[in-house]
Amino acid sequence: MSKLPLEGIRILEMTVVWAGPYCTSFLADLGAEVIRVESLATFAPLTRGVRAHPTAASLEVQPVFMGGYPDRQPGDRPWNRCPIFNPHARNKLSMTLDLSQPKGMEIFKDLVKVSDVFVENNVVDRMDQLGIDYAMLKKLREDIIMLRMPAYGSTGPYRDYRALGVHIEGVIGHTLLRGYTDMDASANNAVYVADAAGGSQGAFAVLAGLHYRRRTGKGQYIELGQAEDAMPMMGQFFMDYAMNGRNAATSGNRHPTAVQGCYPCKGSEQQGHDRWVSITINSDEEWRSFSEALGRPDWAVDPRFAHAPGRLEHHDEIDAHIGRWTEQMDNFEVMRALQVVGVAAGPVMDQRDAYNDPHLRERGMFQEASQEDTGTHMYPSAPYTMSETPPDIRRGPVRLGEDNEYVYRTVLGYSESEYARLVAEGHISMDYPEPFE
Repeated sequence: MSKLPLEGIRILEMTVVWAGPYCTSFLADLGAEVIRVESLATFAPLTRGVRAHPTAASLEVQPVFMGGYPDRQPGDRPWNRCPIFNPHARNKLSMTLDLSQPKGMEIFKDLVKVSDVFVENNVVDRMDQLGIDYAMLKKLREDIIMLRMPAYGSTGPYRDYRALGVHIEGVIGHTLLRGYTDMDASANNAVYVADAAGGSQGAFAVLAGLHYRRRTGKGQYIELGQAEDAMPMMGQFFMDYAMNGRNAATSGNRHPTAVQGCYPCKGSEQQGHDRWVSITINSDEEWRSFSEALGRPDWAVDPRFAHAPGRLEHHDEIDAHIGRWTEQMDNFEVMRALQVVGVAAGPVMDQRDAYNDPHLRERGMFQEASQEDTGTHMYPSAPYTMSETPPDIRRGPVRLGEDNEYVYRTVLGYSESEYARLVAEGHISMDYPEPFE
């Protein structure tokens, strides 16, 4: 196999929750040696779990993506079993230290001296307290690249605001664009678009920084405010307001110029009965094709529906008719019946569908990976492929402190006696100490 593009590049990450770890997973896929620097003095919530030592009873009531541990059991080391962490923990290394001790910061500085990139997405104030900034890193390694991914940037009135993806959604206006016309924003489920966008764009920014350094020999400071990164995905709404004074609101599954909706379908005991299909009918020609696919029932050839203005005016009535037709069939049946006549339609798939989808399987979207505390599972792979250097899951989700000996003894060159002393001082472990909850 050819050498991966980032082999020989060492990246330190001090990341939490999703955006930061997702960013570095792309870089690890490309061959970088990504080392998670994990402090034993604090437990970052929603990273390796909601808490370090959850009980089996607490996992029964936690949302699946936070507490859906294998068999809903915490195991001996629950921080290695958390589903919010493991999908983007592939191909990485982990070392531990105690940043609350002066020695912990010394160890961190030693790592910076032998690394190329540092990535973090913590609260700005927290990094200020630790004294970790670009000026500090540059003193230790002149050509280092630093990527910061604060929610709202490191300057401005919002710099110290804490945020998860759902908070960023509210600040940038996305929350009020989602939902149904007869429901207010309190009915919306949380989404985390900013995390996914920030992770992928952050990885791109690091690659650009490395390219710049290769040409000039200089490192640089990169700041990616996650709210600012996500806002361009809603550019049409901001432009509509700026140009026309229109403030967009929720529209459900509707489209301003087409018949569009999400319609109920027939389910089964195996699939579950909550089955749906999405359909979009954009033109008069597509409406005629749609009518033919349905066998030209009276309602489908109603003159009121022949052209777009009439269809939009009577959208609710059309929805009711379409729903009565779709609920008689499986959602994949509907898809096939409509796609063959040129009407856009697709099943609304759940996770089980995705795992079993023949297209995703052929594309290698899910790959098998193992880890001692979790077992063997299917995990999402890199979202792209490369003809000469295909990314792959070379190593399963990294366990806390799994690579302490390699990092301390090989990367940093600490002696056996130094290593033993650091173990005694509480820097080196594969376990979070009590009384973390």
